[in-house]
Amino acid sequence: MHIAQGVYKSMNVNKCTKSGGTFIFWVADWFALMNDKMGGDLDKIKTVGKYLIEVWKAVGMNMERVKFLWSSEEISKNAAQYWVQALDIARRFTISRVTKCCQIMGRAENNLTSAQILYPIMQCTDIFFLKADICQLGVDQRKVNMLAREYCDAAGIKLKPIILSHHMLYGLKKGQQKMSKSDPDSAIFMEDTDMDIEHKISQAYCPLTPELDETNTVPEEESMRLIKDDLMNPCLDYLKHIVFSVPGTKIEVNGKIFTNYSEVEAEFLDGKIPEDVIKSTLISAISNLIRPVRHHFENDTNAKHLLQQIRSFKKEPSQPIGKQGTVRHLTVNKTPTPWVVFAPYATASFDLGDLLVLLNQLSVPPPSSEIILWLPDWSSFTCNALGGDKKAINAFYGLLVNALRAIIPEIMNNVTVWIQSEAILTNSSDYWISVINVGRKLPLSRITSVDPTNPHVSHVLTSLMHVGDVMATSAARIVTTPQDRLKHDLPAEYYKNSEIIEFPIPEIHEIVKIDAQLRINETPGFDDPDLLIYPLWDLTADVSRKLKKAFCEPKNVDYCPPLILSEEVGLKFCGGIGVKRKSENGGDKHYNEIEEIKQDFTEGSLHPGDLKPAVTKAVEEFLQKIREAQKDVKNDLNEFK
Repeated sequence: MHIAQGVYKSMNVNKCTKSGGTFIFWVADWFALMNDKMGGDLDKIKTVGKYLIEVWKAVGMNMERVKFLWSSEEISKNAAQYWVQALDIARRFTISRVTKCCQIMGRAENNLTSAQILYPIMQCTDIFFLKADICQLGVDQRKVNMLAREYCDAAGIKLKPIILSHHMLYGLKKGQQKMSKSDPDSAIFMEDTDMDIEHKISQAYCPLTPELDETNTVPEEESMRLIKDDLMNPCLDYLKHIVFSVPGTKIEVNGKIFTNYSEVEAEFLDGKIPEDVIKSTLISAISNLIRPVRHHFENDTNAKHLLQQIRSFKKEPSQPIGKQGTVRHLTVNKTPTPWVVFAPYATASFDLGDLLVLLNQLSVPPPSSEIILWLPDWSSFTCNALGGDKKAINAFYGLLVNALRAIIPEIMNNVTVWIQSEAILTNSSDYWISVINVGRKLPLSRITSVDPTNPHVSHVLTSLMHVGDVMATSAARIVTTPQDRLKHDLPAEYYKNSEIIEFPIPEIHEIVKIDAQLRINETPGFDDPDLLIYPLWDLTADVSRKLKKAFCEPKNVDYCPPLILSEEVGLKFCGGIGVKRKSENGGDKHYNEIEEIKQDFTEGSLHPGDLKPAVTKAVEEFLQKIREAQKDVKNDLNEFK
C-alpha cells in the first residue's frame, strides 16, 4: 500500500466523517477474485483486506463512522439485485460512451479487451448498490462517476450521487502523473523504513520551473489534475497534500516556522529554501507519519501475524491467468456432452416461422441425449427487449415453453429448460468470473465484429454472457440458425485462445430459417400486422383473415407462403393437408407429401381457393393446441399482452 492509499486516504476519510458522514469502504475482494489475485484464493484476498484495515487504523483513521463491506459477501447475498442493476446500466449506454471511462484502468480507448468495457459498468453499479449519496474517489475516477450521474438521467432517478474527487499524488519521478505500484521508487509505501524514505525522496524530481517532458504524451482531457500545474513537483505535492493536510501542522525550515503550504512554496520558488532543505524537511515529516504504522505491525500481535502472512504470499510463485487448473464456471449440465438450443431473445414480433424453427431445432438431438433449452431472459433485458420490462420478458418465455410442450410433448419431456437468470443465481460468482475471463481474452474489436452495426454496450455484454452460457451448459452440440452462427463461434475461439481443454469445442448444427411472411410487403416502413401469424396470441379470426390475404398465385411454387405452411405445419404436426372441394372440382384429397402438393399446384389441379382453406384449418389445429395449453398460463398471457 502506498502513501496515497494509506495516509492520504485516511486524511480524506477523517474529513468526511468529521463533517457528519458515514464512510463506507467497499472492500473489493470479489473483484480481486475476479482478477485472479492471490491465485484466486478468496481467503488470501480477505487476509490482504484485513491487512489494509490495520494500516488505516495505525495511521490514524477515525473508525467511529466508518463501515467496511466485503464485496464478496454483499454481492453473493444480493446477487440478483446487484447484477440486474449492472445489466440495467449496461443497456443504457453506447460503447463509445463507456470507453471514455477506461482511464480508470489506465487504458487507451483504442486498445481495449472486452472485459475493460465491463469494469466501468460494475464500478457504476457499486454506487447504486451501496446507495451512496457521495462518491469520494480520486479524480482519475471522475469519468465513471459522471457515468453514474448520466445513468440517473436515463433511468429517471432524481437524486444523483454527488462527486467529491480528491487530488492524485504525483509519482516521485519526472512526468509521473500518479504513483505506480509496479515501480517501487515512484512512491513512498506504508512498509518503507526511514532509510527507504530518505533514499526515495533524496532521488525525487524537484524542479524550480516547469520543464518540457517529451515523454509525457497524455492528452489534456486525460489529465488527472483538479487544477492546472505545469511544475508537477512531487516534493511540493507531498508537502501540500500530505504534510500540511494534518490539522495544526507546523514545520521548521532554516529556523523559520511555517504553518501553511503557500509560504513554503513561495520561498522555495524564490530560491530562499534550497532543494536539499525541502527534501530533508519532507523526509522528516513523512517518516513521522509512516513510523507509527511500522511500530503497529511490529508490536500488535494480530497485525504482525497479518503482515507475516502477506509476506509469505509474495514468496509464492505466481501463475498466469487461466493456468491454475480448473476453469471457474457455472455448471448446469448432467452429462458431459449435452445438446443445447438457445431460445431467441424475448420479442413482441415472435412469429410462426420463429416457432417452427425452434421446434425443428429441438427435434434434431437424438431422444437419448441430454437436451438443454436455454432461455436468455437477462440477455433479453440487457438488449432492451420488450422495452426492458422484466415481467413481460418472463411472460414471453412462460408462453413459449408452454407452446413447445403443447406441440412436441414427447420431446419436451426429455428437455431440461433453464431460465438464464435462475441458472446464474445458483452460482453467480463463478458465472460472472467466467464471463469476465472471456472478456480478457477476446478483444473488444472481435466482439463488435459479431454485429458491427450495434453500438451498444449491451451487445458486448450479452456476447460475453453467451460464451458464459455455453460454458455453463458444457455444450457439445449447439443447434442454431445461420443468422446466429457468428456468436456461436466465440466459445470455440475463446477455448483455443485460452488453451482450455475442459470443454468440448461445440459442434454447430444449422437449421434453415423459415420465412413465414404471408406476402411481400409492398409498403416498406409500414408495419402491417397481417403480414405474419403470431402463434402465442393470434386468435382464430386473426389467422383466417391473414391467410385469406396471403399471396398465393396459381401455379407459382417459387413463392407461395401457404405451400410453406403446408409443409412446416400441416405435414409435420397435423398429419397432412386435407383439401375439401366439390366432386366437379376434383373432390376431397388428403396430402402427405409436399412434392405431391406442389405438383398438383403447378399443374393447376390444386387451386389457391382450395389450398388456403386447407392450410388455414391445419394452422388453426396447430394453434389450438397452444391456446388450450394457455389456459394454464393466463397470467403470463395477460402480462405479455
